[in-house]
Amino acid sequence: MPTTGAPTWPKTFRSTIAALLLAVPAAMLPQHAAMARQQDAATLAVTHKSPFNCGKTFYANNWTPKHNPSGSIDWQNYGGDAINGETVRATAAGTATFRNAGSKSYGQWVEIRHSDGSRTRYAHLSTMVRAAGGSMSVGQGTVIGTVGSTGGSSAPHLHYEQRTSSGAMDTSPTVEGVTVSLGQKKAVKSTNSCGGGGGTGDSGSGGNRYTPAGVCGSGYAVIDSAALTGGRTYLLYNKGNGSNCVVTLKSTKLGSASPVSAFLEPKGASRATDSGNFSYYAGPVKRSAPGKCVKWGGSIGSSSYTSSFEHCG
Repeated sequence: MPTTGAPTWPKTFRSTIAALLLAVPAAMLPQHAAMARQQDAATLAVTHKSPFNCGKTFYANNWTPKHNPSGSIDWQNYGGDAINGETVRATAAGTATFRNAGSKSYGQWVEIRHSDGSRTRYAHLSTMVRAAGGSMSVGQGTVIGTVGSTGGSSAPHLHYEQRTSSGAMDTSPTVEGVTVSLGQKKAVKSTNSCGGGGGTGDSGSGGNRYTPAGVCGSGYAVIDSAALTGGRTYLLYNKGNGSNCVVTLKSTKLGSASPVSAFLEPKGASRATDSGNFSYYAGPVKRSAPGKCVKWGGSIGSSSYTSSFEHCG
């Protein structure tokens, strides 16, 4: 009897079938890889707001040629509003690293690495909220410094870059939904920290009628803050007289007295505290500490924050 079983194909035919079976998934790999990259980009992509206080409008100038690096934005004066000394905020959340190139290049500058691996850079700063070499986690709207003209700058402005995860320049960066391509100059109005209580904002906390700068007084600007359940505590600094100020603003139970506190402790000195049952805020707690590190913080109910000794100088 003849032997039964699987048919026996010629060797050349078997080789052809095997090659085809291998070729089909191989041909699909580039398509799958591209789709995966697109899905990752959609999942991780971040959107950027203006690097300035809510409601501020400045020119975003992506000028060319001879702007180095090409594709970066120079934020400049708009109308009668001069940009020098303006508060600079993170355009998106991430980890900020503070650097100083001295009298060359970027001068004092900050790089923020975002959740998708992309980066933003903020250069020629007059002041930074951390010393060079330091780092901190930031939210969208966290204050990182002030506009100046340090490094290789001829006039006060904010040099701003958006870079991909590989470090390549995005030559048509988008801020506040406005794309500024090479050769374009557009006026962009900020919506950064307009909600109150976000980042290191100075616009108040969650509908509170008071603001940190309003409580501390003229000359004080927010340099750091920390979230609390039911509000936020803020550290401000007056560079004119070297004084610090701490205030804790409520965002809940507004108008009703409840436990709130704020404290400030220059290194080597005693701690000053304001605590009690307050309707809107605790503070202001002010201490002169030029050239000194400070410990600061506050509480709302059982939620509290205490910093390490920082912001030295």
